[in-house]
Amino acid sequence: MALQDEINEKKKEITTDGYPMSIGELISLYKEGELDIHPEFQRFFRWKEQQKSKLIESILLGIPIPSIFVSQRPDGIWDVVDGLQRLSTIFEFIGILRDEENNLIPPSRLVSTAYLPSLEGKYWENTDTLNSLDPAQRLVFKREKIDVKIVKKESDDTIKYELFQRLNTLGSKLSDQEVRNCLLVMLNKSFYLWLKSLSEDEHFLNTVSLAERLIDEKYNMELALRFLILSQLDPNEVRGLQDFGEFVTEKMVEIAKNQEYDRVGNETIFRSTFKLLDYTLGEMSFKKFAIDKDRFEGKFLIASFESIAIGLGKNIAAWNKIPISSAVQNNLIEKIKSIWANPTF
Repeated sequence: MALQDEINEKKKEITTDGYPMSIGELISLYKEGELDIHPEFQRFFRWKEQQKSKLIESILLGIPIPSIFVSQRPDGIWDVVDGLQRLSTIFEFIGILRDEENNLIPPSRLVSTAYLPSLEGKYWENTDTLNSLDPAQRLVFKREKIDVKIVKKESDDTIKYELFQRLNTLGSKLSDQEVRNCLLVMLNKSFYLWLKSLSEDEHFLNTVSLAERLIDEKYNMELALRFLILSQLDPNEVRGLQDFGEFVTEKMVEIAKNQEYDRVGNETIFRSTFKLLDYTLGEMSFKKFAIDKDRFEGKFLIASFESIAIGLGKNIAAWNKIPISSAVQNNLIEKIKSIWANPTF
């Protein structure tokens, strides 16, 4: 197919619209439940007070802020695809932002900014008028406009997720898995919660032994997801891939959409695999085995994880037939050590 034909074909799958809306209009949509900013995403975004205050400063000064991207659901509600942190900051400042349990979040307090140092300590509205925007400032604020780009409901189902991923991996500080988690929440929240529960399994966390920073960036969820994906695949399916991260995302979406995916069976495999590893080697499970020193050492290694965990997971049914004993554990340890003596590995 020629390039122009491909362009024409794909354009048919995407129906968009766009127009500027006042902040007051966006506030009304949010209060009426017609704008879903996904409060569960808040844990993935980490704007600090200074960043929030700079956004409010920009609006007060009339400095244009980037467009908000939304996707229209079949019921007409707009899902925020890009701009969640901007809208959350505005709604939190005004005092209407709600959390996952629909509880109001306390209004935010501004800090001093480069152009408006007097913003220090200011609230949207406060009984202490010295620490509050005045009525005229609030009115001007609500009249400021933000450009809204709309992916209409007629568009292909996958466009929303593709758009979210592209917008939130360009110049974003989110980790790959945090972006995937946002996709999962939009796509299949129950699958997201299930994956999260696996990634918090005590035996799993003991074996991967990750630094707190990596846990904060949800790398434990990425490892759990990799296990679920790779334990189902023929290794040849990943041979020669140019972008493994994109492959993981595509497979994640495929699994999350699959109504017949066996969560119960895969959860049993997952928990059994890491329970056996935890009882056998614990935090040494995925560290390098130094043959000359006859010991495991160093940090967690992804190559070790993808060899040992996936290989054991594929065969865990056979291991589960044998009660855990010192002989079984020693057998497993010797098999793991042999990997590090394998020149191909």
